[in-house]
Amino acid sequence: MQTPVTAAGGLPRQAVGRRPVPFFTQARSFEQLWPLIERHAVEVLDDGKFSHGRQVERLEAALAEYTGARHVIGVNSGTDALVLLLRAAGLRPGDEVVVPAFSFVASASSVVLAGGRPVFADIDPVSYALDPAALAERLTGRTRFVMPVHLFSRLADLTAIGALAERHGLTVLEDSAEAIGMRQGGRHAGLFGAGGVLSFFPTKTLGAIGDAGAVLTDDPELAATVAALRHHGRFGRTIGNFPAINTSTALPGCNSKMDDLQAAVLLAKLTRLDADIARRAELAAGYDERLAGQPGVLRRPQVGGIEGQVFYVYLIEVERRDDLAAHLAGHGVETEVYYPSPLHLQPCFAELGHRVGDFPVAEAACTRTLALPLYPDLTEAEVDAVCALIRDFYAGGPA
Repeated sequence: MQTPVTAAGGLPRQAVGRRPVPFFTQARSFEQLWPLIERHAVEVLDDGKFSHGRQVERLEAALAEYTGARHVIGVNSGTDALVLLLRAAGLRPGDEVVVPAFSFVASASSVVLAGGRPVFADIDPVSYALDPAALAERLTGRTRFVMPVHLFSRLADLTAIGALAERHGLTVLEDSAEAIGMRQGGRHAGLFGAGGVLSFFPTKTLGAIGDAGAVLTDDPELAATVAALRHHGRFGRTIGNFPAINTSTALPGCNSKMDDLQAAVLLAKLTRLDADIARRAELAAGYDERLAGQPGVLRRPQVGGIEGQVFYVYLIEVERRDDLAAHLAGHGVETEVYYPSPLHLQPCFAELGHRVGDFPVAEAACTRTLALPLYPDLTEAEVDAVCALIRDFYAGGPA
């Protein structure tokens, strides 16, 4: 899942009285990691294998150790990871997959690309994830899969969703693209159902310097199928860590292999992932303290007390969202809107026949939510500056 469009354009050359605060940068941390990245990159050059090579296999093994997954299959993006997971899990043409109406478009377009039919359901107003009660209302005789999305800083209600899926004989697949490091009961996101995915888009908690992704699963057959699909459906050779199954191209696959240079960067960044997650939590706590009781801020994310919480994004709900975003941009602070329009109202899903008002919680979130800068390179002074500008805006203070 990639980052959505910028809410308020690029940064001005000079912020008024303050340093610009980008929505995301990894310049400082990248500089610190450069010696290790360079070493891994030189290994790629020495190997002469730039795709689907030794660095990818090393990353798959390291991610398996970190997440506890029995199988990790590196691919070229989080979106392709979703498509391949759906296909490998047995999605047939016309099968219905229930997905939340509030998410990045890939959560639903992947279903279409895999040959299925997305069915939207409303979200929980606190977690922004698929509401189990809304899910129950959207099940039909054609529903075969449910795909919750873990957004921003917490897991979906996997206990309730899993129980509902079991009662109706549904397969749970997780869009856990944002959820690296999130766990519940010791189990990592993506491993509560048949499988899940990770995205390594640059802004993610573990980000590459381009597109990359992975499929997580404990099912060896599903893993082998994904591994073949990413490489043109070729089962007739050893594919990564997966043994050959036969000698022919048994499936119509695609070219979704991960680049080794991306794997080289991710291997280096994985060494500081837990420290980065801790730093994100500190910054989120800083925002929470400064914005507590702030007029105009309708909702802040819960900080602490949530099992497995990882802050990929610090998302607030605010009054006059677009005006606030413009105010911050005018003072050099970039923000993001997650997400500008709910999925059921996107033109690409018009044939499903939805109208405004069908999923009111998702629609309301699209008008009020704003993501503030949050990444390990952010400083406490920059958090102070962002919050001061929010206070000024709602107080009608100086421009």
